Amino acid sequence: PESPPPPYSRLSPSDEQKPLDLSDSTLSYTETEATNSPNVTPGDFSDASTSPDAVKRSHWCNVAYWEHRTRVGRLYTVYEQSVSIFYDLPQGNGFCLGQLNLENRSETVRRTRSKIGYGILLSKEPDGVWAYNRSEHPIFVNSPTLDIPNCRTLIVRKVMPGYSIKVFDYEKSCLLQHASDLDYADGPYDPNSVRISFAKGWGPCYSRQFITSCPCWLEILLSNNR
Repeated sequence: PESPPPPYSRLSPSDEQKPLDLSDSTLSYTETEATNSPNVTPGDFSDASTSPDAVKRSHWCNVAYWEHRTRVGRLYTVYEQSVSIFYDLPQGNGFCLGQLNLENRSETVRRTRSKIGYGILLSKEPDGVWAYNRSEHPIFVNSPTLDIPNCRTLIVRKVMPGYSIKVFDYEKSCLLQHASDLDYADGPYDPNSVRISFAKGWGPCYSRQFITSCPCWLEILLSNNR
């Protein structure tokens, strides 16, 4: 790999915490955003968005879960600095996608849901928002601060299991929103939205041109109050 992975821990089925084996030659990642990633406390996988203390604070993002073009479940509001989004997790809490029911799911969606596993850890840091891939399969990410400025080509980053990426950069976001020559004539544009697909990529390099063609994906709606 071009850069080492961040401090990272994985929960085993026995609820024990074990470090990621860095000697695993199957891990490969070339995204420069993986450098200088913030620390993650091994046991810090809780959100507790329903606690009394959390209600008093303002949220920093909402999370929507989609299956193709259908949003499943309600928006999940995040108050804590980090949140786990997963299909099944031995311990901890957060946004459990495995509990969201939908009638007549396609076989493609069912297979993809089974690959989410421990999912991702979304963490709000001083420099931006980071996503840690805790599943056994890649995730694919797009956001305004990952795109190339003034370029209409969609940039989708692939993040391998055990690696992280800064999905939203606060400094870049401020520069983009204050630029006067931005042109979004291609359609609606949300400068505070991050999209993450589980296991399936989309965009110019894939048969799926749009994220709505992906079986299971997340929409991270960042608050202006962050």
